[in-house]
Amino acid sequence: MSSFEDRRILVKIAHMYYEEGATQSQIADEIGVSRSLISKYLAKAKDLGIVEIIIHDDTIHPFRQLEGKLERLYGLREVVCIPNLGNESSKSRLGAAATKYLLRVIRDGQTIGVSAGTTLHEVAEAMSTNQQYPSVTFVPLVGGMGNERVDIHANHIVAKLAESMQAQYKLLHAPVMVDSKEAKEIFMRQTSIQDVFNLATQSNIAIVGIGGTPEHSTMVQSYLGKEHQEHFDHTDIVGDICYNFIDKNGRTAHSSWNEKVITLELEKLKEIPLIIGVACGLEKVQAIKAALEGRLVHVLVTDEQTAKALLDQV
Repeated sequence: MSSFEDRRILVKIAHMYYEEGATQSQIADEIGVSRSLISKYLAKAKDLGIVEIIIHDDTIHPFRQLEGKLERLYGLREVVCIPNLGNESSKSRLGAAATKYLLRVIRDGQTIGVSAGTTLHEVAEAMSTNQQYPSVTFVPLVGGMGNERVDIHANHIVAKLAESMQAQYKLLHAPVMVDSKEAKEIFMRQTSIQDVFNLATQSNIAIVGIGGTPEHSTMVQSYLGKEHQEHFDHTDIVGDICYNFIDKNGRTAHSSWNEKVITLELEKLKEIPLIIGVACGLEKVQAIKAALEGRLVHVLVTDEQTAKALLDQV
């Protein structure tokens, strides 16, 4: 076959496949060659520049480049970015985006670890599916009891998620924090609490919020009040994940709070195969950056403004 004839047949096949919608088998029958050869011709047409595949994603998916930059920068499995519509609106949309991602990756028989907070509350509120997951189990990663902001407790969130998905769930009957390091050790030795945390360490997926510095933390204000700043008199705290306050490198910060909080330790959290971090807000940028650099998150669900601010930190 001459070079001209070769290119002519490549153009003909490309038109039939891409413009006319013919299948490779149909083209093979008409041209009189094997289907495997048609596949090779189509690949060659792309190699020679006869066919260029252009994905018009600017209007359909305007944040693809932004997501890709963050994925490459921090070695993330995926970034899901939503438009910024203001704090409360963004949180609600963030919750919806996180539920869509979770429904995409979840499989029957898995255990899903869940943290707490206002953003995770929005995830639970947004969860809606017709599919049932009777062999999935939701488990809290953190403590939380009492009458203060019950809707943001992990127990409430796992129960609501499980109800929406017709799944199983466990409850952790422990407070967010106790009076002393010694009291925490006693709590953590209780069989019922050990059982829940042992299950949590076996989670296939964790979905967690990322909190900002203590003065911006709903958790701190709910459980301690603004006057209890002696827990946070160290300047290395940039935010929290699963109630563990972290430094700029994503490591556990030196704080009396961390000695008393009932939560899954960061090193055990990092052993979970897929950790989905859900967070947005300029006040959380340093905390999110620390979580990413500390490899505490594999997938980030955030908004456009926060994503751009994260790139500006480089």
